[in-house]
Amino acid sequence: MKKSIKVYLWLLATNLFISAFTFGGGYVVVPMVRRFFVAKKHYFTEEDLINMAAIAQSTPGAIAINLSALAGYKVAGITGAFISCFAAVIPPLVILTVISAFYKIFVSNRIIAAILKGMEAGVAALMVDLIIDMCSIILKRKSFFLSAMIPMAFIANFIMGIHVALILFFCCFLCILQVFYNKKKGK
Repeated sequence: MKKSIKVYLWLLATNLFISAFTFGGGYVVVPMVRRFFVAKKHYFTEEDLINMAAIAQSTPGAIAINLSALAGYKVAGITGAFISCFAAVIPPLVILTVISAFYKIFVSNRIIAAILKGMEAGVAALMVDLIIDMCSIILKRKSFFLSAMIPMAFIANFIMGIHVALILFFCCFLCILQVFYNKKKGK
């Protein structure tokens, strides 16, 4: 029982920290989850994290909350998921409450505006790091099909302007077809 209380407290503290110090949306949480859950504690693998991130993205709700729930569940079951969700919701709730209470002061302060601009650069760096890591995991599988999806998805969105939701739907559809094709071939 003592070990589980330690794990619960670790989940609470870690998810509070991640939620309080990651700005820029759900994808920024992934590198932080990797650092604490995969690199430091080895609770699950990078591939598990990529799968959880995909599930977190495709389920309703905030990606950051969904990912913390999945990570908490993987570490400590249903209780871990509840603790992780609670810890992931509290910092944004407190921050937004304070900001909304003092909105007029925040909106006109040049220092706060400069801090937010600096955070944008940090978020961009974290996103690039996440994309590089995700692509390297895909490339390690040595699957031409999956490797070709990376530049094709980029071209479809960035150059052709196709909406990301349509690209995700199409990629999921292609992967489902590949699974059925591989099953049929007996792989």
